[in-house]
Amino acid sequence: MLKQRTIKNPIRARGVGLHTGHHGLMTMRPAPVNTGIVFRRVDLDPVIEIHVNPNAVTETVLCTTLSQDEAKISTVEHLMSALAGFGIDNLYIDLDTDEVPIMDGSASHFIFLLQSAGIADQEADKRFIRIKKTIRIETEKGDWAQFEPYEGFKLSFSIDFDHPAFDETANHIVIDFSSTSYLKEISRARTFGFMKDVEALRKRNLALGGSLENAIVLDENGVMNPEGLRNQDEFVRHKVLDAVGDLYMIGSGIVGAFSAYRSGHALNNKLLRSLLSQPDAWEYTSISDLAGAISYEENPGAIS
Repeated sequence: MLKQRTIKNPIRARGVGLHTGHHGLMTMRPAPVNTGIVFRRVDLDPVIEIHVNPNAVTETVLCTTLSQDEAKISTVEHLMSALAGFGIDNLYIDLDTDEVPIMDGSASHFIFLLQSAGIADQEADKRFIRIKKTIRIETEKGDWAQFEPYEGFKLSFSIDFDHPAFDETANHIVIDFSSTSYLKEISRARTFGFMKDVEALRKRNLALGGSLENAIVLDENGVMNPEGLRNQDEFVRHKVLDAVGDLYMIGSGIVGAFSAYRSGHALNNKLLRSLLSQPDAWEYTSISDLAGAISYEENPGAIS
């Protein structure tokens, strides 16, 4: 039986927010069983706590933002993705600003922090949400996302961008986490954006902290980053990274298959809310009857 997990020791990191440009300190601390993932704005008086759940998501423009009362914390998806990859159930995340640091634009720095803090199994069984029937959300533009029953956790994602750089990369990927390492295959994929959009975004107070150090930036010809891409299909791998983080907002791991075409933070969140609104579409389960269907690394080592 898989047990709930937290970290062994507190750990801190400083960084800049991708959209706000605000510099801040983030501290991750162990939390007791059944706490869940809790973000805390420690710069506010009184401290505001935001318990992760789909209804706490209030903004989804280019990132996932959580809100409680007047407090906001944006760009939580990459950290949430790393927590999902390690199966972290319970954690306090203290921030003295309104955005999670972007680090290098992927989840790899968060993975390093979790590895450094150590992973601790707890005296409570891990719970999962099992998908019992197909749930699909589709937009007028033809973008869609869906859940289907599946004895494991599998993601299929397709992207479609009208840009020459995407003609040279894979635009579809299928990841089954019974046999694929999140750390090796997903965690290093960076967020990306287009140079032509930067001025308009900054007028909307977005991408104020963005740079070639924390994102893949594309001009009209291709990738501007001198080092190029980390994988030929880094773009679609990052969309999987985002989806893993967005789906973990449900508060537990998922036993089922997620597939999507041009989905983003908004559609991912709508899918979660649609699922939870249909009690016959899901159930809580343990992992005892799914041996090998979902796996987490027991003794994580450094990322190569």
